[in-house]
Amino acid sequence: MFHSVNEFISLWEQESNSTQKIMDALTDQSLNQQVTPEGRTLGRIAWHVVTSLDEMIARTGLQFEAVKHDAPVPATAQEIADGYRTSSQNILQAVKEHWTDETLNEVDDMYGEKWPKGLTLSILNYHQIHHRGQMTVLMRQAGLKVPGVYGPSQEEWSQMGMEAPEI
Repeated sequence: MFHSVNEFISLWEQESNSTQKIMDALTDQSLNQQVTPEGRTLGRIAWHVVTSLDEMIARTGLQFEAVKHDAPVPATAQEIADGYRTSSQNILQAVKEHWTDETLNEVDDMYGEKWPKGLTLSILNYHQIHHRGQMTVLMRQAGLKVPGVYGPSQEEWSQMGMEAPEI
């Protein structure tokens, strides 16, 4: 749980930049990639990450411009990446402008539970990290190069003039 707005800002800037790298690496052709016929597509998971920003934070009463939680999945990867970019930047700005460290202790009804705003921001962060992992697996299956997030990806080792660690 975040106890200060600065803690959130610092981590959100890092994690949203990592998520944006993943979003920017998607292609229109990759959006239909699935693990199973019953599973979500890569495009649907990516869009879920985008629309969750509005869906979750709207429950706290914080108002900011974002892709609405019920917006239909777009047909292009660029629209998904742009939607994330705008929504993630706007949530950061809204928190900076409207919340204080004390605000993070205020409790909201979140899915039938009572969560402090600081917990909601933490769970929002974990949520995108969770789905980012799912997305990278589907990206590999779709033949895309996966950007490194917490270190170099397999492809990035050679760009650094190094051999990837043996698996």
